[in-house]
Amino acid sequence: MNVLVVGSGIAGLTAALHAHEAGHAVTLVTKGAPGDGSTGLAQGGVAGIYGPDDSAQQHAADTMNAGAGLSDPAAVDVLVAEGAERIAELIARGVGFDRTAEGALQLGREAAHRHARIVHAGGDATGAAISAALIAAVRRAPITAVEQALLTELIVADGTVRGIRVLRDGDTTELHADAVILATGGAGRLYAHTTNPTGATGDGIAVALRAGAAVADLEFVQFHPTILASGPAFLISEAVRGEGATLLDDAGRRFTFDSHPDGELAPRDVVSRAIARQASAQGWPVRLDATMLGAETLAARFPTIDHVTRERGFDWSREPIPVTPAAHYLMGGVVTDLDGRTTLPGLFAVGEVARTGVHGANRLASNSLLEGAVFGARAAAALTMPWRLVPVPAPPAAVRPPVEDSGSDTPEFSRAALQQLMWDEVGLLRTHDGLAHALAIVRAWTASSSRPTTTVEHENANLLLLAEATASAALERTVSVGAHHRIDAAASADAAPARPRSSILETV
Repeated sequence: MNVLVVGSGIAGLTAALHAHEAGHAVTLVTKGAPGDGSTGLAQGGVAGIYGPDDSAQQHAADTMNAGAGLSDPAAVDVLVAEGAERIAELIARGVGFDRTAEGALQLGREAAHRHARIVHAGGDATGAAISAALIAAVRRAPITAVEQALLTELIVADGTVRGIRVLRDGDTTELHADAVILATGGAGRLYAHTTNPTGATGDGIAVALRAGAAVADLEFVQFHPTILASGPAFLISEAVRGEGATLLDDAGRRFTFDSHPDGELAPRDVVSRAIARQASAQGWPVRLDATMLGAETLAARFPTIDHVTRERGFDWSREPIPVTPAAHYLMGGVVTDLDGRTTLPGLFAVGEVARTGVHGANRLASNSLLEGAVFGARAAAALTMPWRLVPVPAPPAAVRPPVEDSGSDTPEFSRAALQQLMWDEVGLLRTHDGLAHALAIVRAWTASSSRPTTTVEHENANLLLLAEATASAALERTVSVGAHHRIDAAASADAAPARPRSSILETV
């Protein structure tokens, strides 16, 4: 079987290696160079190794709790059941996870985990270590790599995906295959402030939408609580708070306990909103205080963060550092079953581009790398299985909520203007009027845009499509749950019971 894997993060690389090892002819297509995506930037680790008082069942419960009850229990069970095997595989492929003096895997804890069950590599360089090891494994294998190729379209014949079109060196090229595995990552570049790399423009979700694939949960955008509020966006790992760092207001008070009894270790959406509210109230960023850990521990445990913070003029061993939230992870995406199948025969999706159901309304820390490894392997294993259609009814009639025409107030389009609009109106705190305003402007921009020809134009078209779908989904969900917070609506997961999957599907 000829297989195209589009994307070179942990999900795509895992899928490509497993497909090759199963005897398939594999071509790996990547927008930039292998490793340019989010995986290599991941400071957090991989959850899934359990101590004597821990278990897969407790990990599953923490995942469900972080997801505000909207996670798919079957998908969560797959994640935690197969996690240890995937971590062992990463070790076998050369990932040097950190170990104790006795040689055991060193386990860390992050927010919303009740136990230390997370493995790291190089302290805060886990993603880079995983990316390097998997890329090296791919290069040793007879896997064809097509680099600097932007995915622009799925080739669909008789209702089945038969390949892709890519833009490379200004020319459109068709690549044909028996199956396509999307592993293109998320859409963090929808927002003015994000931890995502420049290539995270939602390409895979956009082409899948245009081809008629179902997507869901696009309203659930996770904002990482702690980005260094000085210079370009740089993430301060949640593991820093897991080790004991605290968040302080301008009076030196640990304000996050006002929002949740777990304080700094509450779910990410809770901590992010608490930081945003406090920063707005005091007029400047809150501070992350890690001074209690000491210079030696900070340098050894978080060498990358230590280097960058000092490079930007902060001695975080002696003073708290300013932090702010930023768009980080998309819980929604292309709807899949437990083997990565989408609603389009021949098309699989894995990693952040996919909506497996694992994350629900809010991703638990250190489950993303795990999800990429687990479901990347499962998709490869399903390539030769008889195709099972993912059971998805038609989308709701209200998928494109009516909004007022934007009139003459529509600003001139630019990517920066779109990103700021999404940050202001479709960000951490949302209202009906703000969402409707954003949707009207996005639709006006879309209506006035021309057919894309260049890479930048294709990316902008993808961002506009994802912006419309995200704002539409956020308007449709009129209650607050998880990372989706409507300040003009009922606010709790209890007020927003999980709806059947069929009622939250989006197609545009």
